[in-house]
Amino acid sequence: MPELIVIGGGLAGSEAAWQAAERGIKVALFEMRPGLTTGAHKTGLLAELVCSNSLGSTLINKASGLLKEEARFLGSLLLRIAEENNLPGGNALVVDRQRFADSITQVLSHHPNIEIIHEEMRQIPPSATIIASGPLTSSSLAKSIQEFTRKENLFFYDAIAPIVHADSIDMNIAFRGSRYVRAEKGPGDYINCPLSKEEYNQFVAALKSADRIVLKEFEADIDLGVRAGAGMFFEGCLPVEVLAQRGIEALAFGPLRPVGLFDLRQGKRPYAVVQLRQDNLANTLYNMVGFQTNLTYAEQKRVFRMIPGLGNVEFAHFGQMHRNTFIAAPTMLNASLQSNQRAELFFAGQITGVEGYLGNIVSGILAGINAARYLNNQWLLEFPTTTMLGALCHYISHCPLDDFQPMKANFGLLPDLSNKVRSKKERYHQYVERAQASMRDYYRE
Repeated sequence: MPELIVIGGGLAGSEAAWQAAERGIKVALFEMRPGLTTGAHKTGLLAELVCSNSLGSTLINKASGLLKEEARFLGSLLLRIAEENNLPGGNALVVDRQRFADSITQVLSHHPNIEIIHEEMRQIPPSATIIASGPLTSSSLAKSIQEFTRKENLFFYDAIAPIVHADSIDMNIAFRGSRYVRAEKGPGDYINCPLSKEEYNQFVAALKSADRIVLKEFEADIDLGVRAGAGMFFEGCLPVEVLAQRGIEALAFGPLRPVGLFDLRQGKRPYAVVQLRQDNLANTLYNMVGFQTNLTYAEQKRVFRMIPGLGNVEFAHFGQMHRNTFIAAPTMLNASLQSNQRAELFFAGQITGVEGYLGNIVSGILAGINAARYLNNQWLLEFPTTTMLGALCHYISHCPLDDFQPMKANFGLLPDLSNKVRSKKERYHQYVERAQASMRDYYRE
């Protein structure tokens, strides 16, 4: 009998199984492929990369570079194999996806403490378990998770708006203000980017003609109620470019309506307004309200930078449309990735709300280590929020639920430095130095 069950043989599940097995735990790793496919995967191999074959920047002054350093420090199997199977890619860690998945499958298949079972796990087991079933969790397991979490705590999200770095917004053009909040009560919680009628018309025209990502069949075959272009979407979260197709004024009477807002600099109400809402406790990230989109990333940069105040904006997270199953982690998880309802249950990977290949891998590291520590009656690790791993886990376990959405590693998650640093390059350098010191000190303790 296994001591630990891991559900899902993707990046998080494969790493979690390895970490626990290396600590002497007998692991049963359940992967439903190839018997039950997702529509996105091509093979039954473990850790198959279904989108890009890049694991992001290797530069230490980038968030993904820092996360790689932390994964390397914690002994990540998947990062080591990625580096062994790398391809030319400049400053990015690009891998041969077939060799990458082959290698991981071989290593885990021959580990004396791991048994790989190619079957669907239809329910949450009653014993020690890590759920790392990803955004394309099978319908049977999703139903079981719903029953465990209560239905309102399992999301089937298909729309994510872009998130931008606050310090890249031009506040000489944008202004603070909230709809229907009187000026004497404060400047308001939103950043507003005002558009004249001419600017608005140009923006709408660009939206309507911009290139979109072609959705895969598995992302478009869900009955979401409104057929639009390549896919079908919820009426309540239509892509902004689809809404623009409904008429020139559709956005002005929708997410860009200027009612209740007044631009003191221009001395009048704007013709239309793009609003940005604070997205993290550190006030370094803002999301574009109502800007769910299926535009390509290049087009998001081009078109959204037409918005006054966002001409040089930097994106922490591009908008995207896809099927994505994830739990309401802030109500369910501790920063250790342990369930706060069942001590022997852990979650890892994209189902927790972390995004990006490296985010999935490091969440698997933590879940695997902590599941092993739980079974060995040891206290569980919760890394400092000054580390990128700790900041990611703190975000998914502490973010206000109304603002919660999947998040990649980015420096906006880290707490402010004790000293004010104007230079972004120097600020990121200090973030990295602090993170590495925090990781070493915590692990040593």
